[in-house]
Amino acid sequence: MENKVELTSLVSALNQLRKEGYKTDFKVTEDGRLSTMDDKETFTPEQVRIVNFYRFEGETNPGDMSILYVLETTNGVKGTISDAYGPYADDNVENFLKKVQDLGKDVDKPDK
Repeated sequence: MENKVELTSLVSALNQLRKEGYKTDFKVTEDGRLSTMDDKETFTPEQVRIVNFYRFEGETNPGDMSILYVLETTNGVKGTISDAYGPYADDNVENFLKKVQDLGKDVDKPDK
């Protein structure tokens, strides 16, 4: 039988991902680039891949939804960025991630 970890909260998901090597916290800058929290490295959408994502809903308020993206960069930096989900989403984060190639995103697009 497989060992499965139930990821019931954002904190438990982050703890599990840290164990898997996704240790960097990312943010999106005002100029639309992904950055490490300490601003030492920045990335364009072409330098980032979405590995996975998790959605969370607030226990008492379904409006308290968030999404956690698991990211890898072309130079090997692995980490996460979270955002509100729905009407409270951060436009900078949402616009950046729309430009990132994620798993399965291009499956239905015809070859050019």
